[in-house]
Amino acid sequence: MRYRLGVDVGGTFTDLLLFDHDSGQFWRHKTPSTPQDSSEGILNGVIAITEEAGVDAGDIEFFLHGTTVATNAVLEGKGARVGLIVTEGFRDIMQIARSFVPGGLAGWIVWPKPQPLAALEDTVEVAERMGADGKIVRDLDEASVRDALTKLKDAGVEALTVSLINAYTNGTHEARIGELAADILPGIPVSLSHEVLPEMQEYERTLSTVANAAVRPVVSNYLTNLRSRLADAGVTGKLSLLRSDGGLMSSLKAEEHPVNILMSGPAGGVTGAVWVAKNAGLKNILTLDVGGTSTDVALIENLEPRRVRTTEVGHLSVRASSLDVKTVGAGGGSIAFVPELTGALRVGPQSAGAVPGPVAYGKGAEEPTVTDANVVLGYLPENLLGGSFKLDREGAKASVQKIADALGVGLMEAARGIIDIVNENMFGALRMISVQQGYDPRHFALMGFGGAGPLHVNAVARLMGSWPAVSPVSPGVLCALGDATTRMRTETARSFSRLATATDVDELIALLDEMASQTRAELEADGIPADSISSEFEIDVRYAGQAFEVPLTIDQATLREKGLEGILSRFDEEHHRLFTFNMDTPHEIVNLRAVAQGAALELPVAQLDKGDGDPSAAKIRDHSLWMDGEEHAAVIYDRSKLRQGDTIPGPAIITEMDSTTLVETGCVAKIDAVGNILINPA
Repeated sequence: MRYRLGVDVGGTFTDLLLFDHDSGQFWRHKTPSTPQDSSEGILNGVIAITEEAGVDAGDIEFFLHGTTVATNAVLEGKGARVGLIVTEGFRDIMQIARSFVPGGLAGWIVWPKPQPLAALEDTVEVAERMGADGKIVRDLDEASVRDALTKLKDAGVEALTVSLINAYTNGTHEARIGELAADILPGIPVSLSHEVLPEMQEYERTLSTVANAAVRPVVSNYLTNLRSRLADAGVTGKLSLLRSDGGLMSSLKAEEHPVNILMSGPAGGVTGAVWVAKNAGLKNILTLDVGGTSTDVALIENLEPRRVRTTEVGHLSVRASSLDVKTVGAGGGSIAFVPELTGALRVGPQSAGAVPGPVAYGKGAEEPTVTDANVVLGYLPENLLGGSFKLDREGAKASVQKIADALGVGLMEAARGIIDIVNENMFGALRMISVQQGYDPRHFALMGFGGAGPLHVNAVARLMGSWPAVSPVSPGVLCALGDATTRMRTETARSFSRLATATDVDELIALLDEMASQTRAELEADGIPADSISSEFEIDVRYAGQAFEVPLTIDQATLREKGLEGILSRFDEEHHRLFTFNMDTPHEIVNLRAVAQGAALELPVAQLDKGDGDPSAAKIRDHSLWMDGEEHAAVIYDRSKLRQGDTIPGPAIITEMDSTTLVETGCVAKIDAVGNILINPA
């Protein structure tokens, strides 16, 4: 027997999904997260799910994990104290940064500039100089390096970054400083910029390498601790982590380059959505991952999620590939309030979190939340998790009544107002990744997952015009499914910086071949069979003089067949889609990237028994809910008893272990062959 275990650690719950490689059977489990030490919650979950499945922990071949450890270290300012070594004359690189201020035209008046991750007092210069052509202009003065390292040692730095000017063309000086640091600063992790990001633009290269260094000790401690706990529990399988770009990397690689797992958490849901879409026969999907605190949205076109070249966490924007996920402070725990100044209803971004949580959870909370509004309206039945979890509807009503009184409206109108506002917030985030990127949302289905996604997916699909609205099987643990079903991935980058007219296509292909060999060798070293590794390439192109590039995915066959013209015509097409115009300026090829991936998993999917379209066998009870300004008769169904082809007219509620799906009036839900709920206008 071969098993894969996907584990996704969220702010409220840790989700686990155990997959049987051979039969496609799976088990799921949710356990409360333990923020003080995530590995504790993971271990509780591993023990529970293996017992439930009757599986020996030693039979788990792959342990696949999405984590927010690196993200939280950045957001909470708990990264390590970083020492930075730069070329003489470049000490202020992190302070000068880029002259970009977020916000409106007056943003500079009120914007408190964030503190750089490497302080000026921990930044030291060394005598050396590399030319932009990779030739040494000034030899490395090793005496100045020893002085710099001794100074940082005395200052008590916990991690070291070396980022020298033009090191992306030739990293020999950085490598030598790394060797000296191993002697003078033993046990301190060293991040070299030509290894982390071998691309031009020294500020982005330095910032990304400093961010990598800042989270290295935190991630390393976490992974060391997790490995020893898993070993104690008898788990001997391979530990891999989800990268920000939706691929997997070995835990040892993640310790060296944690900058690649900064968006590990949200990436799981997107990779899970790709797997579900493939089995449901859908190609274009917008994702709506609604948790307790926030909602993550992403766009998937032709079963390929959109990737971007920057990873953004809080105010930090580093140059590392990630899935294009936008986050908005709208979740089940988002608090509703009416500011005295405006007298208008607001929802979020403040959240009740896991403790105390919504009022309906009965843990002593008093502030009304989105979950409370769903309970008041009857969208979330009082008995959850098969009756083992009872919601306090009266408490929820009392909390929402405060909003109703402040607005001078009825209880139900106030509750529905809370839901409408949170749906509009989600709608706004979805417009950012679709309409604002030149995509028509009416050409996409909308998939809702996370604990609260299926409750809102029907209403948001109506706002977007994106049908069908999809509630996948096990929506509450879809991120863990994504962790369990994705594949190993690695990439390398190189700056090219040449006009297309001065580029020889054969030289370009030879360079890409060399980069492909390097990435394939990395995956082979991680135990991936050579015959299952595939390569693809990304080329960043811009019009000469532009300050930004457009990344294009290309394969060598197309490059050989269509030459550079094939790339440039695709760039013009993409530029026009993004910005509605093209320029007559010459094209410039800026950066090259080679990506190597392991084989995609062909896991079997269990089909549901065929039904006759009548869902009455799954009916739990009659129910009433408030929608469209009045009370409606509805039916509550048990999802586990629904069969393929069953048709459910709205309004209806479909409950399951980890989520609740709401079908609105004027809509109809149908169960597909593998158990997804597809909702369309009636």
